[in-house]
Amino acid sequence: MTSQNCKKYLFWFANEHVDFRLPEITSIASLFNINIRWLEKPNQHPYWVVELPSEKAARQIASRSVGLRSCMELWAQAKTEEELHKNVRSYPMELMKPYFKPDLSFKISVETFCNRQSQAEKVTKIESFSYLPLEGPVKLNDPDVCLQLLEYYGLDSNHIPEKPYNLFFGRWCLLQIADGQRDVITKLSLKTRKFIGNTSMDPQLSLYMANQALVRNGDLVLDPFVGTGSLLVAASHFGGYVLGSDIDFLMLHGKTRPTRIQQKKHRDKDESVRSNMQQYGKDNQYLDVIVADASLPLWRPSFKLDCIITDPPYGIREATERIGSTKNYQISDHHLVGHIPSKVEYGLQQIYQDLFQFAAQHLKMGGRLVCWIPVVRDDYSEDKLPMHPCFHLVANSEQALTTYTSRHLLTLEKVQDPQMEYTGSHVNALMRDFRAKFFHYGEEHRKQRKLRKALAREAYMQAISQREEDDGNCVGQNEDRDSSSSER
Repeated sequence: MTSQNCKKYLFWFANEHVDFRLPEITSIASLFNINIRWLEKPNQHPYWVVELPSEKAARQIASRSVGLRSCMELWAQAKTEEELHKNVRSYPMELMKPYFKPDLSFKISVETFCNRQSQAEKVTKIESFSYLPLEGPVKLNDPDVCLQLLEYYGLDSNHIPEKPYNLFFGRWCLLQIADGQRDVITKLSLKTRKFIGNTSMDPQLSLYMANQALVRNGDLVLDPFVGTGSLLVAASHFGGYVLGSDIDFLMLHGKTRPTRIQQKKHRDKDESVRSNMQQYGKDNQYLDVIVADASLPLWRPSFKLDCIITDPPYGIREATERIGSTKNYQISDHHLVGHIPSKVEYGLQQIYQDLFQFAAQHLKMGGRLVCWIPVVRDDYSEDKLPMHPCFHLVANSEQALTTYTSRHLLTLEKVQDPQMEYTGSHVNALMRDFRAKFFHYGEEHRKQRKLRKALAREAYMQAISQREEDDGNCVGQNEDRDSSSSER
């Protein structure tokens, strides 16, 4: 479709998880086969101006995105109010006319980013658009047509300019273009979820992962480190049929210690991944969870998945373990039925080597693996990322964990079937010492913070002592002065 047939749209984002915006939007565009033309290169600003082939494409993107607050058909943009009104007047009337009918209610609203304005100021700006030939009645709640003025004052709330840097005006009709999926974040909140653990994934990040995995209705989705099933909940929201596995028998059976701050020491009997799916009305899309070791083969070679979304343990709040023993012993048939195998350490390098090998074997062609990897920031560079010859890196987004560490969300797409046995040579030492360095840097940070507090306390005590000494000198001088006056 040519640029002449496209319309301009404004993507207005929530000011959070900035590094995840572009991977999510491009993934959704790929999902619906939408060609996005970027009129401005995507950046740190909370808005992007794009050209889309149709309003249907705008609705499709908004129907999936969790980072997008709203999508507006853009009629005009400018740096000043005068220029904005000039551009609105020059916008083709034949494109505005369908929304200026006597039977269509309307409202004009004003929204500012990084600034607050009084209602009186907003009313004045709304009235400045009185030249628009609006014929229908004004309706503040659920109007047929919503026209929006957006003012952008930058990202620094400590230095707000007198005038906005950019102004945008257009049609923001909720019934026709829609908001993003922001309400789903609240709906899936961990605060109200039945079953959670120490490492339950934040709902917004879980939904980002499901979008980047291109989860569609009827897709088969697996999380091989399922935990409490947060990623399964997100995948089922977009229509996936979900399956999980984990080595932690007690977690999957809801027998671990409760995570929430509360009086009881034991979980409720109905706490489980299944109960989470039932809570959100997705139990018909829940296949099951299996107690299994990710390092050992479990599935038939012909078993294929549409996507894999997972967050392997880092050895910080959850142990990295696999079945094994440092001892050589035999289990008698009498004890075998109730035997729980012993476990040994499962290094991060080996975890990702096994994960990549599994995904290469069991993902369909074009299927996606979306997973987190933890890194020490000083050690990180993109060329050090673990890779597999069967995958193409689609996206790489960072989330800070501490001052010294972060984790990267990798989106990998399968481009070929495995040709030979995978040796793991592409999984390098980037994560080898992550756990040791995490605690080392944490201890160093605590020592530095403790030293700064001690120095601040010492400086404070010295200031108090100096002030008392100065006050004492002043009192002594006053007494000497009073004594001299008496003698005179």
